[in-house]
Formats: sequence, structure tokens, C-alpha cells
Amino acid sequence: MADMRAFQNALSDWASGGSGEAASDLAERLRVRTAMLVEGPSDVAAVETLAELRGRDLAAEGICVVSMGGAMSVGRYANLVGPTGLALRLVGLCDAGERRFYERALREAGAALDAFFVCERDLEDELIRALGTARVEEVVRAEGDLRAWQTFRRQPAQHGRSRHQQTRRFLSTKKGRKIRYGHLLVEALAPDLTPPPLEGLLACL
Repeated sequence: MADMRAFQNALSDWASGGSGEAASDLAERLRVRTAMLVEGPSDVAAVETLAELRGRDLAAEGICVVSMGGAMSVGRYANLVGPTGLALRLVGLCDAGERRFYERALREAGAALDAFFVCERDLEDELIRALGTARVEEVVRAEGDLRAWQTFRRQPAQHGRSRHQQTRRFLSTKKGRKIRYGHLLVEALAPDLTPPPLEGLLACL
């Protein structure tokens, strides 16, 4: 895993304008065959947790989960690691509202959207719907965040919003919270409740 993290870091540096030499060398040494493109670190946490729960070692399988730092970076990353770059297989997640942008970016990079699985709004939304807000609140309580959650719900901006909307927003109100709950909410899932985009993504690997 440490070596794959090194590849992720080298790839991020390359995407930011650095040399691609380190990423290319690591991809060859680690026998990376697939790049899983996701928007951010909370998605990485969710995907890696689910894989681990399913007994999968993605790094050992030559699969690198890549946090792109936002959907607008998909074209850059697809060009670096897709058919015209490192020639890795591209899979991933995208949000329904950004599907057309992904289609265009991947097409321009010589790749396709057929191995990208679409979330209705985003992955956090999918996880909350799969679990239900009552179960999410149990996770929040167990994590010691119940007081923060209750204080958040009393804020004027949350009045009139559904519990689902409040829950989704709460996960984004503190740095690192989305990442932590990306892991925790996947752990709380019953096997038959895995959101279809996550299930499809793991199944295609």
C-alpha cells in the first residue's frame, strides 16, 4: 500500500505540472494496470473500505484509486493515465450532473464512460440513501459527533430542510469529516445495501 501511495503522490505531482518520470517508473514497477478515477479523498476512503470488507487488495491487484481533486480534473488525469498516457484501464465514479463533462473529457482522451458508474448526486448522497438517516445518526452518535450534529440542525439555515439534506450537508461542515464518514458509512452498510454505483465499480474490477 505504501508503494501505491507513492504512485498516487507522483501522479498528483505530475497532474500539477511536474515531471511524469516518477509516476511512469512506479507504474511499471508496481505493475499498475487500472486507474480508478474519483473526485476526492472521501470517495477514496469509501472505495478502499468496501474493497477491504470484500477481501480485495486493490494495490496487489494493480489498481490505483486516484483522487483527482474535483470532477473538472478528469480530462487531465485521463490524458495522463489513459490510452494516450500510461495506457492504464480507466474506471471510476461520476455524479449524474457531470456525466456529459466526463463523456467529453474521456472521449477526447481516447477512453470511454462504460466503466464509470454514475451517482445520482454524489457518493455521500448514495450512502445516506442506502443506510437511511436514522442509521446514519446512529453512526454519528457512535463516533461522538451527536452534539455537533444536534447543534448543526438547530442552525437557521437548516430549518425547513429534510433530514436527508441536513445529513448530507453535515458531512461537509468540518475538514476531514467527509473522509472519516466515507469510511464509517461503508462499514455500516449491510452487504445487500451497497449503493449500485459502488457495487458496479467493485464488480467491474
